Amino acid sequence: AVVSTQSTGDSERVSAEVYFISLITSPSAREIYKMSPCQIVRAAKDCKTRPDFRHLKSSGAVKVSAKVSSGISVILPDMEGDTKGSTGAIIDNLVSGSDPPSLSSLEPVIMRPVPPLHQDKFEELLWVNPNSSEYTFEWEPLVIETTSVELELRKLLSKAFKGALPQSQQNFIREEIIKDPKLIYHIGLTAGKFPALVENNCKVALEVLLHLSQSNQLTEYFTVLVNMELSVHSMEVMNELLGRVVLPPEYIHLYITKCITHCHHCQDRLLQHRFVRLVCVFLSSLIRHNTVDLKELFVEVQAFCINFSRIKEAAGLFRLLKQMDCESAS
Repeated sequence: AVVSTQSTGDSERVSAEVYFISLITSPSAREIYKMSPCQIVRAAKDCKTRPDFRHLKSSGAVKVSAKVSSGISVILPDMEGDTKGSTGAIIDNLVSGSDPPSLSSLEPVIMRPVPPLHQDKFEELLWVNPNSSEYTFEWEPLVIETTSVELELRKLLSKAFKGALPQSQQNFIREEIIKDPKLIYHIGLTAGKFPALVENNCKVALEVLLHLSQSNQLTEYFTVLVNMELSVHSMEVMNELLGRVVLPPEYIHLYITKCITHCHHCQDRLLQHRFVRLVCVFLSSLIRHNTVDLKELFVEVQAFCINFSRIKEAAGLFRLLKQMDCESAS
């Protein structure tokens, strides 16, 4: 009975050792720090699969370089000798030591001829360092002309952002844009700079918008125009633009609502009356030319006219709204 228990204990100890080695050689070896010896022994008993140590064999294998493996082995079999008694010693001598013969080979000799040195020539030095000071230049007229126009437009546009240009310069910019609408994309104009162009040179800004009507950038520029601060020039550009380009109704309604809101919140009485007159003239022009349908904003515009009925233009706009309402009813 004692021998049977001892053998059982030895078998458990060996099984636990094998399981312990498999744990410390696995990628998740850190998990072993969380286990006690009793837990390891119990886990070894519950383990139903044999631990796999093939990864240890592959990691410990001697890696032979491609150069050595492509050579001829230096070990040749002795077909006539009698090595029955010394086979183990021979194998031990072939595979042991710091430089075992089993890893040696007769490697192929790769011939690599030394490249010749470059010989400097007098002609090359003369070409690199010419001693003649006479040169002739060949100009390309088309390139120079195109570049000069773009540079000139860039200079004029940079001035147009800061102040009003003379009529001749405004006409020059508009004529060049009409000739080549693609110049708009190469003269330094962006949506962020567009409000400054509207305030200082509204006719140039209008020409830019007209030539962007077929571009996918029109929405970006029109959004900037709608959201910029209300002024005479912005309303002039908007009025001219609505008469020549079909714009989405939501942008037009948003701009009209912004104009009305700006007039209501203006603190300066004189400035407020001025903006009311401008907005009324602007809306009257839109109604007379059938540029926009004000049915959705009829109540809002009518309340605006009643609120500023003391102003002549607001009273005129109110009568125009009433006339338009009667015509639509009839």
